[in-house]
Amino acid sequence: MYFIIFISLLIIQRLSELVIARRNEKWLLSQGAVQYGQNHYPFMIAMHTLFIISIIAEYNLKRGTEISWLFLGVFLAVLLFKFWALSSLGKYWNTKIYRVPGVYPVKRGPYRFLKHPNYIEVVCEIAFIPLVFHLYYTAIIFTILNAAMLSVRITVENKVWADV
Repeated sequence: MYFIIFISLLIIQRLSELVIARRNEKWLLSQGAVQYGQNHYPFMIAMHTLFIISIIAEYNLKRGTEISWLFLGVFLAVLLFKFWALSSLGKYWNTKIYRVPGVYPVKRGPYRFLKHPNYIEVVCEIAFIPLVFHLYYTAIIFTILNAAMLSVRITVENKVWADV
């Protein structure tokens, strides 16, 4: 029961992020934004989709597991940090990498202290979400895949903003 509620809310949350990203994308493009990193984006979408599938598959292969209230609490704290980071970016947040000419990087919220707070949050999500239901294989495999993906993505993003 807890798993069905959790995974349903997680999927709704992820889909709502894509809706927000699409709305922000339209605004960014209207501001003259240029997209970067198009080559790795399909792999990132595939990885995040397979992450959800892996959670469901591992949970079912284990024939269910107990919920870890500790890791659920950690995940909820990570979500609060995520909302802070995303709201600090406002319309500039997107799942794709965009840069509006003449606009400087956001320096409010957690971006005052950290260069890539949203990616720190993503690392925590990928690691902790599966642990809410003791899904260790998913946690380990996707933490490794996510590290590889973020090394590509952060490299691209750093090049985009190198001249600022």
